[in-house]
Amino acid sequence: MRLTVAAVGQRMPGWVQDAWTEYARRFPRGMSLNLKEIALAKRSQNAAIDSLRAAEGDALLSAVPSGHRIVALDERGEQWSTMELAGQMEDWMREEHGVCFLVGGPDGLSLSCRERARNLWALGRLTLPHPLVRVLLAEQLYRAWTITQNHPYHRGKDQTG
Repeated sequence: MRLTVAAVGQRMPGWVQDAWTEYARRFPRGMSLNLKEIALAKRSQNAAIDSLRAAEGDALLSAVPSGHRIVALDERGEQWSTMELAGQMEDWMREEHGVCFLVGGPDGLSLSCRERARNLWALGRLTLPHPLVRVLLAEQLYRAWTITQNHPYHRGKDQTG
């Protein structure tokens, strides 16, 4: 199965690329984690936020590989515990060809992205910087996969949460 993250923003700091690469390389041959970076829409002093968000949303949706389930990261989405994410991962591995996670720009996701998504997922109630979201997402996807494989990476005291 292929996991793809389509994220608005390019030229991330070195620590972001290093962390992303580290987690992506840990996945086994049949389970890949890929990143598609989307250019930030050009901002100007009088730019309409809705049109910027829409342009970024169109680019994000264009980056979704054919046949992939769309999961949009959105603050209004459902919050999953690590174990719930692992359950989602098991379902996706059984039922899906691939999953594409959409990460919006500084102004969030367009309505079209949220409407096309099969799931809206909130990483929490905190506002997180976009570079950190990539790293957190890669780590949590890897952690969820290790749980499905009974790998010792996840050592939570309580396997319910």
